[in-house]
Amino acid sequence: ISLRGLYNLRAHTVTVLFILTCALVYVTLLEETPQDTTYNAKRGIVASILVFLCFGVTQAKDGPFTRPHPAYWRFWLCVTVVYELFLIFILFQTVHDGRQFMKYIDPKLGVPLPERDYGGNCLMYDPGNTTDPFHNIWDKIDGFVPAHFLGWYIKTLMIRDWWMCMIISVMFEFLEYSLEHQLPNFSECWWDHWIMDVLVCNGLGIYCGMKTLAWLSMKPYQWQGLWNILTYKGKIKRIAFQFTPYSWVKFEWKPASNLRRWLAVLGIIFMFLLAELNTFYLKFVLWMPPEHYLVLLRLVFFVNVGGVAMREIYDFMDDPKFHKKLGQQAWLVAAITVTEFLIVVKYDPNTIMLPLPFFITQCWFLGIVLIFGWTVWRFFFRLQNLTFHAMKDITLRYKETRQRKQEVPADRDRPLGNGSTATPSGRSKLNGSSETVRQRKS
Repeated sequence: ISLRGLYNLRAHTVTVLFILTCALVYVTLLEETPQDTTYNAKRGIVASILVFLCFGVTQAKDGPFTRPHPAYWRFWLCVTVVYELFLIFILFQTVHDGRQFMKYIDPKLGVPLPERDYGGNCLMYDPGNTTDPFHNIWDKIDGFVPAHFLGWYIKTLMIRDWWMCMIISVMFEFLEYSLEHQLPNFSECWWDHWIMDVLVCNGLGIYCGMKTLAWLSMKPYQWQGLWNILTYKGKIKRIAFQFTPYSWVKFEWKPASNLRRWLAVLGIIFMFLLAELNTFYLKFVLWMPPEHYLVLLRLVFFVNVGGVAMREIYDFMDDPKFHKKLGQQAWLVAAITVTEFLIVVKYDPNTIMLPLPFFITQCWFLGIVLIFGWTVWRFFFRLQNLTFHAMKDITLRYKETRQRKQEVPADRDRPLGNGSTATPSGRSKLNGSSETVRQRKS
């Protein structure tokens, strides 16, 4: 079986190489090169990316996921590399050239677009509008509502922890409150923040995600070959299960167990929030409308690479002796998140540097002080206090044990009723009968 698998692996790599070579030979010898410089540049870049993807799908290192196929996750690993290289290219351009470069992707881009203001009239029931008094609610319900639900459903499958998901969900709403003076579309009604987003969309997505996690943790994982299943129903069920995990690992983050895990969980939450903010700031500085397909493709990209990155981060935290370095997908996702933020800072520093309102600054300062104070108390003062009490208990137990050992010889050496003396061996110094010794032992 192993030789057969090795042969199939070699056959796939050779097949991909043969098809790639045939395509390049066709372009070189049989196809006439167009005289359009822009078209040739676009096609050359796309061809270079496709060749790199072909190499990565067949030769890249496998990640922690194997279903539906390891090649699928190798493909997204290579897409991650391509996206990071694209961001680096955009970062090294001037602001004008970078925005105009987006026209090569879509001619409709490169034009400043007004942002939609979600604030304004925040009445849930508007008595002034007799035809439709609930028009404010219907105006807020758009394509982003199911996107919010689906997004948080998938994020729950990535994080696999109810508390962390709720903290990130609530924290992002506080970020929208804090940054609405920078981006107009952060200005939303209070019920849009807490009822539609946190409770309805995000909360329902987290709930459904946790139910799915419970089902995945309880379902039996018995992988049987497709051709070994006799019934058609069983074959269809086996094909459907091909898109479920090969095995299941329950994430137990335990942030309060030690300082290392606590700082790691804080870092994960910070990177999640930064990636969420990059979604809004990138389309703002690169002049992309919210409904553009590039915004959707970016979300699809993070859906496919986020799960692998979270698994690699958890393995690195949970078993650092076996996983001695951070996984490749997690490393790239962190680099992408930082690069996106640097693009935002470079392309529109005036918006980023707008000062926070004074009361917002006070709230964030108070929150940071509370987190820092709790960290110091939990992992330094409380730990030292527990260590002191543990050492005190060990000392008392040692003294009690030593005192018992000193009392035992004194009890054994006291005289018995027949004039003899008890010895550590339990036998009399006099020559007594064996029956007497057995009675004494019993």
